[in-house]
Amino acid sequence: MRFSCLVLSLFLVSCSSIKTKPLGAHVSQRPNVLMICLDDLNDWVGCLEGHPQAYTPNIDKLAAKGTLFTNAHCQAPRCNPSRISVLSGLNPTKTGIYDNRYYWAAALPNLETLPRYFKKQGYRVEGGGKIFHHNPGQNPRDQWHYYFKQQYDDPYHRYPAGSVNSLPLEPKAEVRWPKGFPLNNLSNVKNAVRPPYNPREFDWGPLDRTIYETGDGKTVAWAEQFLDVEHEDPFFLAVGIFRPHLPWYAPKEFFDRFPVEDIILPKIKENDLDDVPEEGKKIALRKADSFTYIKQEKRYKEAVQAYLASTSYADHLVGMILEGLEKSPYAKNTIVVLWSDHGWHLGEKGHWHKGTLWERSTRVPFIVYDTRKANGGNSSARPVGLVDLFPTLIDLCNTDKRHELDGQSLVPLMKSPKRTWERPALTVFQRPGNYALRSDDFRYIKYWDGSEEFYDHRVDPNEWNNVATDPEYSQEKKKMATWFPQKAVKSAPPKDDYKFDPWSYTFERKKK
Repeated sequence: MRFSCLVLSLFLVSCSSIKTKPLGAHVSQRPNVLMICLDDLNDWVGCLEGHPQAYTPNIDKLAAKGTLFTNAHCQAPRCNPSRISVLSGLNPTKTGIYDNRYYWAAALPNLETLPRYFKKQGYRVEGGGKIFHHNPGQNPRDQWHYYFKQQYDDPYHRYPAGSVNSLPLEPKAEVRWPKGFPLNNLSNVKNAVRPPYNPREFDWGPLDRTIYETGDGKTVAWAEQFLDVEHEDPFFLAVGIFRPHLPWYAPKEFFDRFPVEDIILPKIKENDLDDVPEEGKKIALRKADSFTYIKQEKRYKEAVQAYLASTSYADHLVGMILEGLEKSPYAKNTIVVLWSDHGWHLGEKGHWHKGTLWERSTRVPFIVYDTRKANGGNSSARPVGLVDLFPTLIDLCNTDKRHELDGQSLVPLMKSPKRTWERPALTVFQRPGNYALRSDDFRYIKYWDGSEEFYDHRVDPNEWNNVATDPEYSQEKKKMATWFPQKAVKSAPPKDDYKFDPWSYTFERKKK
């Protein structure tokens, strides 16, 4: 699909600093990298079978061509720490970025990220949409040769009118919903009161807009334009799709795909937290009021419909990008990677949001496709982490090695998906000591106070039965426990410790 609106096309061209050659010019023999990242997408995609009604034909098609890692997990179940881990190749225990409440660029000004690394390797590095966390102060411009700013569908209530990537309103500022919004018409959302947890973004419904009029659609149009010309240098192109992050907005056609009366709700066990230690209960119940409110308002099916529709919309956008690649000069010389920063609960364990150490929050789509190879279509069930992306790209692109990375190259699994793979995937949440390990068959959670959970995925894929005290699993626990981090840096200074100037993009440490 090509964008036919001349005005937007001219806008996209004018705001890009692409170095190009005429079509037909020499294309570098070094592989390009196209990285597509999604936001809050759990395993509700067709190829992962996380929900029977998931409709994601484009992600599934990519999985059928490349290597799908069916047991892939984020290193932190929140946007900022997860993305910093992916983009640095380091676990949160090395960076100190454990949650969303830090300016990573202030705490780690010399951090070698994927964009910075590929710039040093002679690549043209461009990004658009949400790559780093989307809050102000999280995306230094020196990371990129050019960056297409994220376009929002919801500036009405979170940002001053007409702004893009500007400073957010103060927390107590008046919520300025325009006429017709919020689309879900929930009274607490309209009045900006709890529950739900964050009423400012807790909206969903069909947008009366075409695809290219949405924020993500504009990002995709920019990516299509980038792929439509030849570049002097190999490129690292990062495209961040905001969906299915709240608010769950998408053009009407994607909602129509999932009639509310036919929606299948997630499998939920009553009293599922009874065998969970207190620390786990605190985490689960922190945002349980959102789920309780949805049920009280009898909107559960509508909310699930909206998540499915938003996911289907994100998949459609992925398809547009991949179609642009297939029609480009780079169709046979590009490494394509797709990942989501973390999962999302829709009522499982009474929780509604991300931010837990359970499977629903940590398992994510993760696909690597080397268009130079004809032997794609593999899938591997070995436990891997998003932190493994950095060393994997180094291997595939044959660029300078970096030995201090926490991740390990997945190229061996791409060649032999069932090979022995000892290391489990690690997830860290909020602070040192809150860890989850995922092996081939088990999940082992350990909290900072020493309390534990252990789940046998061979018989309990929903993690309903905590068998941490069952002697039958003592050897498995002992074996996995050797992989818990032995050292962890303390948390980075919080945002409140800094003054951030968005115009000069500088941080000044406040005097205490």
